Amino acid sequence: MRKASVDFAAQLWPWDGLGINYVEASQTRNYRADPQDYGGFSLLGERDRQSILDMIFGDDGLKPGVAKMFLDPFHQEEPGPGYSTDPNRLDPAAYDHATTTHWMRYFIREGLSRTRARGNDLRVITTLYGPPAWMTKQRIVRGRDLSPEYRYELAKYMIAWTKYLRDSENIPVNYISLHNEGEDWQRWPEDGSTAGDEHHDYNLYWPPEQVVDFLRLMPGMLDTHGLQDVGITPGETSNWYRFDHYGYADAIARDSVALRHLGLITSHGFYSGRYGRWYGDHRSSGIDLLRAQRPDLHAWVTSTSWSEMDVMFVNEIRNGIYAAKVNAIIPWAAVQTSRWVGGDPNPGTAFRVQEDGTYSVEPGYYYYKQVCRAGQPGMAVATVRSNDPEIGLIAFASDETAHPDAFVLLNISDEAREVDIEVTGSNAGGYELFRTAPGENYVSLPHMAADGYLRYTAPPKSVTTFYAAR
Repeated sequence: MRKASVDFAAQLWPWDGLGINYVEASQTRNYRADPQDYGGFSLLGERDRQSILDMIFGDDGLKPGVAKMFLDPFHQEEPGPGYSTDPNRLDPAAYDHATTTHWMRYFIREGLSRTRARGNDLRVITTLYGPPAWMTKQRIVRGRDLSPEYRYELAKYMIAWTKYLRDSENIPVNYISLHNEGEDWQRWPEDGSTAGDEHHDYNLYWPPEQVVDFLRLMPGMLDTHGLQDVGITPGETSNWYRFDHYGYADAIARDSVALRHLGLITSHGFYSGRYGRWYGDHRSSGIDLLRAQRPDLHAWVTSTSWSEMDVMFVNEIRNGIYAAKVNAIIPWAAVQTSRWVGGDPNPGTAFRVQEDGTYSVEPGYYYYKQVCRAGQPGMAVATVRSNDPEIGLIAFASDETAHPDAFVLLNISDEAREVDIEVTGSNAGGYELFRTAPGENYVSLPHMAADGYLRYTAPPKSVTTFYAAR
């Protein structure tokens, strides 16, 4: 007999939410000649932009709880005349934070307004995509190595951007992440003489020792510049396998100061079960190592694939939660164009913008809606079980929030599956159901009464969300 269970009383860890990411400048080596807007809002009319924002942040939308913003290399093309290298002095006039970030800032401002209008808030992480060319040894955009004499300048670069977002844009940045896939030394030639292939996005090589150095360095500088409440993360390796096996978790665990200063554990969650150059899995060993000394630490996936924009996308989210043991997940760019040089290696998304100024809602939107609305900030991850590897579950307990207990059931098989589901730890009088599957986009299903067991037939390749009803 195929059986599954959900126990809302057996809570595993706090949940910070699922998230959203708008990508603007990401690859262009010369922004003046090629002002890239990968998200494509610049191509749309205001009515279409507002429609997309409503579908993401509105009452009936995805309702994300966390968001990511990139810091590209073009905010300070040169130090500029009169620039002070004093770590304690920050000159806002030395930076241009506006030119390359117009649509990303618009996206987050509008989203934050909608989120707060429904009584919620966004937690924001900003990630260094890459430093200005002059801070690298190669003195080129996407140069491989940071010049050691500019470590304070790079710290100020991140701090200036964060202060701008908080003070000028009223965007509540909570965390600064040190790098974007900076563990991947193979993206440059062995001698580091060029920027590597043009299809790669911005980057800088960040060995574990450099991450530890900045974890020690940054908090004091944040304090000096009035950002005491902003946490530092160790940057974002491509996946949790690399965070562990490339030595990042070990390096932080061995340095008591770096470990004490760590505000949040972060990594991308790109999964590849095929052994080779791009192998990556959802292991939690690096997270476990740090939490053994700092049980308070939360962990976020700050980019992950939309897969084929189907049930397997949600299955990757499931594994990120229950295998990597994370507290939040932000997929890669939720709005995309065809403007990725060489083609985006992760082409799934929620919205596709065309060059003619039209857009489409992709299947990924509806599959993501199944889980994003269910797992709201402040809830808790709850215990689930299934004796069928093709039936997966994700459960979020209300945990004294106003959000209802909810669980998500996945059928990754090619056939319909009848499942008996035992639900405990909730006082629900019944469940409201919504489903996405081939041919169905977040459709409402008949109410199911709660009597301890639910018998449900899941269509092939389907994702169904059960919301507790009083």
